[in-house]
Amino acid sequence: MYRSVLIVGVCLLASSVLPAQARTARARIARIVTPVATLEQVRLQLDWPADAKEGRLQLSVGRMDAPSLGYRYRDLVWSCPLRRTVPAGWECDGLVRAGEGAALQLAVHLDEKTRQARLQQGAARLAVVQSAEQPNRLTLDLTRVPLAWAQALLAQAWPEGRLKAGHVDGQLQLVSAESPPLRMHGPLRLQALAFENVDSSIVAEAVGGAFRLDASIAATHSRLALAGALQGGEFLAGNTYVSLPSAPVDLRLAAEQVGGAGWSLPRIEWRDGGVLQAVASARLTPQGALAALEVQASSDDMTPLKPRYLSGWMGLFGLSGVDLHGAMTLAVRMEDGALGGVEARLNDVSLRDPAGRFVFDGLRGSLRYSAGDAVHSGLVWDSGQLYGLAFGAGVLPFLSANGVLRIPEPVRIPMLGGTLGLRDVVIRPPQGETGTDIRFGLNLADIDFGKVSQAVGLPAFQGRLAGDIPLAVYANERIDFEGGLSLRLFEGKVAFSSLALERPFGTAPSLSADIAMDGLDLLRLTEVLGFGSVTGKLDGRIDGLRLVDWTPVAFNARFITEDAPGVRKRISQRAVQDISSVGGASFLQTLQGKAIALFDDFGYRRIGIGCRLENEICTMSGLHSAGNAFTIVEGAGVPRLDVVGHNRQVDWPTLVERLLAASKGEVAPVID
Repeated sequence: MYRSVLIVGVCLLASSVLPAQARTARARIARIVTPVATLEQVRLQLDWPADAKEGRLQLSVGRMDAPSLGYRYRDLVWSCPLRRTVPAGWECDGLVRAGEGAALQLAVHLDEKTRQARLQQGAARLAVVQSAEQPNRLTLDLTRVPLAWAQALLAQAWPEGRLKAGHVDGQLQLVSAESPPLRMHGPLRLQALAFENVDSSIVAEAVGGAFRLDASIAATHSRLALAGALQGGEFLAGNTYVSLPSAPVDLRLAAEQVGGAGWSLPRIEWRDGGVLQAVASARLTPQGALAALEVQASSDDMTPLKPRYLSGWMGLFGLSGVDLHGAMTLAVRMEDGALGGVEARLNDVSLRDPAGRFVFDGLRGSLRYSAGDAVHSGLVWDSGQLYGLAFGAGVLPFLSANGVLRIPEPVRIPMLGGTLGLRDVVIRPPQGETGTDIRFGLNLADIDFGKVSQAVGLPAFQGRLAGDIPLAVYANERIDFEGGLSLRLFEGKVAFSSLALERPFGTAPSLSADIAMDGLDLLRLTEVLGFGSVTGKLDGRIDGLRLVDWTPVAFNARFITEDAPGVRKRISQRAVQDISSVGGASFLQTLQGKAIALFDDFGYRRIGIGCRLENEICTMSGLHSAGNAFTIVEGAGVPRLDVVGHNRQVDWPTLVERLLAASKGEVAPVID
């Protein structure tokens, strides 16, 4: 569009100084002022040989400014053959260049009624028509005009914006007066539009659409109205990513800028069928950042809502794969870049994570957030799952005030035969550079551990699960469980400390913890694991446990039996074989091997085994070590049986294979 300024200046200048007859004519003009542009240091030379049908025109402009449109050029040069036309008219067609810029083809036609000019570069063409009767009106015809030609005009409204690709077709009417504003209106069709700001926080690619533009542009006061439809493409604004459908999306907006202030948009309408209907108003800073926003939105069908509009925000919280179903309404208010209020109403919404991390069915009710006065709301659901653990219907009451969202009373949710309790829940949404902060207490009561084991793919452990986490803190995509978690299991105690979960709903979630076990009943444990039969009590520690995507990558584990009054310490022959196969061990005894087969079980003094996992290598240890050998079982009585491992460096996948084989009663390979 800025090329039109050049055309208008040339038209006016040529019409005022072109000679009718002359061999050589020169003109110097200090300054020419038009309603659109000001030209300075103008030089004109016309060479017309005697009896020739055409002459050679060369025009140079030292400086050309169009402040209303934001264009400034230096060292413009245009050279062309000048010819007479019938009736009384002139035409000139040649290359024009500004400084070291690329040359364009400029053709000008002048007669008594009109001034016409055409600027062309390849398939791109911009034509300007000016009537002699209405010199303050211009018609611009645009054919595949690169949007990059409008960069200076865009900078008037958005200094941080950069046009990268795309072209425009259409026809604009420009009306100028002796003083601003410059008015323009007409239809435009955009194709393959691409733009970005300087830090790439706002980006658009391959956007198409058809609109009617009405604009009034001046340095002190500008207005703009746009009405039409977008079709295809994608854009990103902060965390909001929009993937436009191939079907048209109706868009209407009005914008205004006064002086050096940022743009205000008193009304924005967005209509994408039943997927998203929105009405909004906004205010931008002079740099183009969002200063204030009010949105009223609704969706009758949330299924397409995520891929089109919510994938950026859901990806930020690790929910990019979650399927949404149902209907919702949403109201959002922001002021000075901070969230002022939110009200979301859900109607029979289902959230399902294909990775099985969580499921909510029949979610309904409202969720309200306030940066000021207190507001109440509540959500209910029919059923759900968390990492495969099913829970029943529940109710979450909310109270929000002064930028904090709370659950004001303890909540108990049915779960696997017991209850999951939440208390002291405090949620602080992101504000400025501070991310989301969530704090809560957690209680587990009388959970059926057999159902837990089945849900997470563990052996069929039996018992009831109970425990308490006084405080859990979620911030920076990490949950830290302060105070640990204590569980009763296998008539003993299992205590978790230094418990933390990173990216709980993101890619490759990571769990770290230290685990202490005290007084576990070995008989019940080995029966569940399928490791023969061992009686006695077991203590143990797993320090520095780290799971990535729920797969162990590091830990230092050690397990050892303890003496307990009245508790026999016996180990079955099957258990000896399983331990030997898992530990890469052999058994040594005081009698011959054939005699050992006569006994079903043996007495033992102590059992101890350890593994330090690092870089997929498990460094094995036992009760005591000598060189590459380590004692796992220290026998007692007659026959006395010791189990000794002979390879302390074991490949972790191989060890897991041995454990699985032993638990199924299979003979696992022993790899030295």
